[in-house]
Amino acid sequence: MERLEAFLRKRENTLYIYIFYATANQLDEEVERTMEKLMSSTSTSKFAKANYQAAYSAYRKDLFSLRKSLREMRRSDYRTYYETFLLVEEGESERARAHLSSIKKDWMRYALLAEIERKLHHHERAEEFAAKAVQAAKGVNRYVMTKEYERYYSVNSM
Repeated sequence: MERLEAFLRKRENTLYIYIFYATANQLDEEVERTMEKLMSSTSTSKFAKANYQAAYSAYRKDLFSLRKSLREMRRSDYRTYYETFLLVEEGESERARAHLSSIKKDWMRYALLAEIERKLHHHERAEEFAAKAVQAAKGVNRYVMTKEYERYYSVNSM
C-alpha cells in the first residue's frame, strides 16, 4: 500500500491517476483543482468526462449532478455502479439490491452492499462486505477501498 500511495502521490500531473489519490484521501482542494483540469482538457472524451463527473458527484454526494452525469455515460459496470449508488443514497435499498446482479466486478458489488448495510445501520454486515470489497479489488481500486474501509470501520471511527 505504501508503494502504491507513493506512486499515486507522485503523479500529480497525471490527472486521471492523481484523482484517485486525492479522493481516497479526501483532499477537497486537490480534488477540485484536478477535476477542473480534467473537465477542461480537450483530449478527454465526453464519455470519460461523464465518468469523472459521476465519480466527483458521488464523492460530493451531489445527487442532482450524478443523475445528470449518468445520462452521458455509456452502459458499463461503472454506470450501473453509480445508478445503484444513487438508489442507495435515495434510500431505495431493495431496488439497489436488484441492480447488483448486473454488475460483474465483485469489488463494486461488495462496496455497494457495504454501503446499503451501513445506511441500514447493520454495522457488522457492512464491515464484512467492505472487507470483501477490499480483498476483491486490485491496484488503485484496492487503495481507494482500503482508505474507505479505514475511514468507516477503523476503531477510531466507531
